[in-house]
Amino acid sequence: MTFKSKVLDHPLLRKYSALVREDLAATYSRDLHKWLVIAPILGVATGLLITLVAAVILQWMWPPVLHLYLAHPMLIVPGITLGFIIAGLIMQYLTPNPNEHSTEEIIRSYHEHQGVIDMRPFVPKLIAAIATVGLGGSAALEGPSIYGGGAIGSWLWTRLRKLKLGPRDRRIMLISGAAAGMSAVFRAPLTGIIFALEMPYKDDLAHEALLPSLIASVTSYATMAAFLGAKPLFDFGSGAAYTRRDLLGSAVLGLVCGLATMVFTITFRRFRAFAVRSTMPHWLKMAAGGVLTGVCGLAFVSIFRDGLVPVGPNYEAAGQILRQAHSSLELVTFGTLKLLATLFSLGVGGVSAAFVPLFLTGSSFGAAFAQSVAHSASVDLFAAVGMAAFIAGGYKAPLTAVVFVAEATGGHSYIIPALIGAAVAYAVSGESSMSADQWLHEGVRTATTWGAADETNAPPSTS
Repeated sequence: MTFKSKVLDHPLLRKYSALVREDLAATYSRDLHKWLVIAPILGVATGLLITLVAAVILQWMWPPVLHLYLAHPMLIVPGITLGFIIAGLIMQYLTPNPNEHSTEEIIRSYHEHQGVIDMRPFVPKLIAAIATVGLGGSAALEGPSIYGGGAIGSWLWTRLRKLKLGPRDRRIMLISGAAAGMSAVFRAPLTGIIFALEMPYKDDLAHEALLPSLIASVTSYATMAAFLGAKPLFDFGSGAAYTRRDLLGSAVLGLVCGLATMVFTITFRRFRAFAVRSTMPHWLKMAAGGVLTGVCGLAFVSIFRDGLVPVGPNYEAAGQILRQAHSSLELVTFGTLKLLATLFSLGVGGVSAAFVPLFLTGSSFGAAFAQSVAHSASVDLFAAVGMAAFIAGGYKAPLTAVVFVAEATGGHSYIIPALIGAAVAYAVSGESSMSADQWLHEGVRTATTWGAADETNAPPSTS
């Protein structure tokens, strides 16, 4: 026996080698290192797709459309209606189910279909989203971005299975792609990660998707920033320190926003169920929604002619609310008509989601609250709290709400007030949510959950 074999066969070496192998097997039991390869591929692919969608809508379509609407307000109704008819025809004739798309399709796939997304109508759904948003629907890019990223994640799973991907990994890639899409479109990586993790549940997180979501989101954000820049879409200056009176005001504003989101989400879910059950052709329902959405926009610009308009992707409205002087009446009217326009746009089946409409409404209500109720000079602070409260109440995503405010303000000045407003709004709004497909955690889900009695056979909703 050679010296080498004696060493290798030594009892102590064999004993401790077995322990090392056992420890390494336990340490890498989840095989996390595979995401170092998969998640960047997912992030780059999603980033490229969302860059294209954002460029089409925000650079090529909406700026000239907005200019046309402001110069000729009477074109708002026919313009938006045309976009809705195009989207309705596409969804009716080129997709298997015109009522399944956007955020809801991703959530439903996560819970019920093991992360499987039908890719055959992928392109038609994106075109329908572009028509819905680009011509003035009260929605923005988060719907097609979450859907697009999630669908890419599900599709990539079928192409990368050689990397030891199991069925559970498909759900992880679905959520990671959704996170990447949200991160890119808002140029806010933390917001995208946390929203995607909060999205499937009302009271929990999709914990298993944390690491791949983190990597995919940062990669997607960097990809889009390389083409369109890294400046936040909703950047506004971080304000001065808050007072104890501001914290009390934040709680009161959270209460108001929580009640408002509860009323809106319940109304939206009822209206959506009515629209889905209607026997009218889908494109005709969309046409009716386009007319009603356009009327909301026309009514506002006919009264207030200062460039603010409650329709379209409307990213510019956040800066207008914060940087231009508006009366409290105009701000409340804007927020109210924005909610109505969103109800009509998405309730009839418009292809997008309500994240941007909710935080724009919250910012307008918050600014009005600062001017007329709190009598505070910290308009930015209460606008930020309003944003957080509406997102927390409407989407049951309080962590997303606070992180979004932190990223949007470019600092940490408003985190505590936003936490207070978001927590109060989340509690006050109860179990009402924009999404019919969000679940409660297994440990607390009961038959008495809001709407459970009549949602067993309810049609799918989209938001």
